[in-house]
Amino acid sequence: MYGDKALELILELKRAAEGSLPPYNEDGIRQVLEETSVLYDQNQADVLRESSMTGAESLLSAVQFRHTCLERNQRCLLAYLHNRLEIIKEMRWEFGSVLPPDIKNNMSEQESQWFNKYSKSLASYMRSLGEEGLDLTQDRKPPKNLFIQVRCLRDFGEFETEDGSMVVLKKNSQHFLLRSQCEPLIRQGILEHILS
Repeated sequence: MYGDKALELILELKRAAEGSLPPYNEDGIRQVLEETSVLYDQNQADVLRESSMTGAESLLSAVQFRHTCLERNQRCLLAYLHNRLEIIKEMRWEFGSVLPPDIKNNMSEQESQWFNKYSKSLASYMRSLGEEGLDLTQDRKPPKNLFIQVRCLRDFGEFETEDGSMVVLKKNSQHFLLRSQCEPLIRQGILEHILS
């Protein structure tokens, strides 16, 4: 049935876990575009045939049906692509400018380019705020304390704090650090916040 492949793209996004990005379905998009092209060609042929015939109102309902299917395919493709970009935009705020490899592998080349342009625009805007700029991604939730207790989830090596001291982040080690310095590492999955 016309439009089923386009609907499957939407359902694929809906079935994905909250905040996750399913792999880009290039094959599904290609099939929807091919179906759309076939529908368009059939409409063109019927319109040309109808214009040369007199009293060919019977073709009008078929042309209208196919045109409605064309518009539905277009809406579904745009919704699929728009929602993927919204997920990617949210991941930029969550993970920063460097995405984990498993997420990058699920993105198309165009989505990667869009992500890079969005990151550059966001970074440029943040640099323009104040004298030294303002990192809008730093505190996603209002902080209650300046310092937090963190546990290292994997070996990271040496980490230099803002005051110049070095902290060695080894797996399962615990540290009391400034929240502002820990947030990026927490988002990357290197540290976890220990709630007391």
